[in-house]
Amino acid sequence: MKVILTEKITKLGNIGDAVEVKTGFARNYLLPNGKAMRYTRENIALFEAKKAELTARQEAAKKSAEANVDAVKSAKLHMIRQAGDTGQLYGSVSTRDIARMLKEVANVSVESAQVMLGAPIKSVGAFDTKIALHPDVIVPVKIYVAQTQDEIEALVAGKSLTFGSKKVEEEVSEESTAETATEETAVAVAEPAADAE
Repeated sequence: MKVILTEKITKLGNIGDAVEVKTGFARNYLLPNGKAMRYTRENIALFEAKKAELTARQEAAKKSAEANVDAVKSAKLHMIRQAGDTGQLYGSVSTRDIARMLKEVANVSVESAQVMLGAPIKSVGAFDTKIALHPDVIVPVKIYVAQTQDEIEALVAGKSLTFGSKKVEEEVSEESTAETATEETAVAVAEPAADAE
């Protein structure tokens, strides 16, 4: 389906661009949200009449987004979640959780679609992501996920957290080293006895 964009959309186009999109995307997202108009002769004329107004609205949205950049950059996105012994979360941290936390911490309203996370966070640690306040205003942020406030402070300080499985692996490797040393001693003891015969 061919549509005329009424606002800039990342990876699609700028205001006034006539683009070909999938019918479902147009009907379910672009048209109902006022982000595009069907490509018809009447709508082209209507768009030309409204172009100045739409451009002004887009510039105002961009300025509003730029005003929130410092608030988003300085926001402390610290999430305390329950996790297992290996650091895997019971559940995950999604874009919706991050959007909600931005509203609470920085008083900046964003939709979950504006959080450029990729895949949900499923383990404890520090994660880099971006918040698209506007298609032209993208702010990098760091999210810290841990089980306690002390662990979050350690992550913020740049330390890495160790979990039960790593400790178990270390203990196993120490035991296997001790067993290898015992076997080598037994072999060394057995060899001189063989020479004596």
